[in-house]
Amino acid sequence: MKYASDIRLNETRIFQGEIGPGETIAQFYADDAAFLEALTIYVAGGLCSGQSVIVIATLEHLRALRERLIWARIDLASAIIEDRYITLSAETALSAFLVGGRLDEDLFRRLASHLLKRAAAGDRPVRAFGEMVALLWARGLAAATLRLEKLWSQFCEENKLSLYCAYPSAGFPEAASRSLAEICAAHSRVIGLAAAQTAATDDSPAQTQPAD
Repeated sequence: MKYASDIRLNETRIFQGEIGPGETIAQFYADDAAFLEALTIYVAGGLCSGQSVIVIATLEHLRALRERLIWARIDLASAIIEDRYITLSAETALSAFLVGGRLDEDLFRRLASHLLKRAAAGDRPVRAFGEMVALLWARGLAAATLRLEKLWSQFCEENKLSLYCAYPSAGFPEAASRSLAEICAAHSRVIGLAAAQTAATDDSPAQTQPAD
C-alpha cells in the first residue's frame, strides 16, 4: 500500500538520524507493521549507539519488538543485565500512578525517576518509548491522556530524556480533533499526522511541524 510504504520510509529516516536530548516524538499509525518497524529502529539505534532504552508498551508489542531485535542480532541479554534495556508493561505502569481514573503526578514522577535512575547509571544517555497514553486514550480518558503527555514533556525537558510515543490513528474521530491538536503541540516532532487527520478535522491546526 503506497501510504503505508511512504510512512515507513519517513519513519526509517527519522529514527536512523540523530535524536536530541529532550526531544519528544509522537507517531500516529494506521499500519501496525510500520509502527513496529519504526520502534525497532528507534530501540536498536539507541542500544547500538551506547544509549540505554526504556520501553513501556503493551505485552503484544513487547513480544513483537523482542523478536525483531533478536532477529537484528541485538545482544538483548547483556543489555538487560546491564539495565541498558528496560521494559515494562504499559498496563502495569498505568496501575502505578492512575488512581480512580485520575493521574497522580507524584506517583508518575516516582515511577519515571526510578526507571531513569536505573537506565542512566554511569551517565549513559537514555531514550524511552511509552504506549501508556495510547491506552488512556483508548479508554476514553482524554483529560488523563493530555495530562500525561504534558508530564512526560516536562520530565523529558528536565532530565534530557528523549521520548517516542505512538497512537493508532483510527482512535481519533472528528470530535477528538482538538485533543489531537493538543497532543501534537506537546511534542517536538510528529509523524503520520495525516493518518489521524483523515479521521479528525480541526479548524485550529496543531502548533507543531510534522516531520519531513
